[in-house]
Formats: sequence, structure tokens, C-alpha cells
Amino acid sequence: MPVPARGIISIGQFGIGIINISQFGAGIISVSQFTVAGYALAQFAIAYSLIAQMGLYISEGHGQLVWNINDLIKLF
Repeated sequence: MPVPARGIISIGQFGIGIINISQFGAGIISVSQFTVAGYALAQFAIAYSLIAQMGLYISEGHGQLVWNINDLIKLF
């Protein structure tokens, strides 16, 4: 059974922390493959602000396929 890394600084395959470095993670600042974060550097992300290959953001986003969540909601 995998055990997530937890703490102020979390490093591991699964991580939850203020500063997070992981494959799957959540945190305020996150460097991950898949993440939910405040500020993210990731392959796939949902964040307030992000740099990602694919992602959803609230304030600012940069990357190949990134979309503003508010704009997506307005489409429906």
C-alpha cells in the first residue's frame, strides 16, 4: 500500500504539502506530473496559476493546452 508523503515539504510518488515534489500531488506550490495546486509546474494540472502541458487555471496559465476555468464555464 503506497503511503503519501505529507508535510511542509513533501517529496515522493504521492505527496501532500505546502511545497510538493511528486508524481501525483496537491499543495500550495507543486512540481508534479499530475497536481492540484495554488501554483503548479506540471504535465497535467488544475491550479490558480500554472505552467503545464495540459491544465486548467483560475488566474494565469502558460503551456501547450491550458484553459481558464471561468471561460469554460461560460461556454456551457
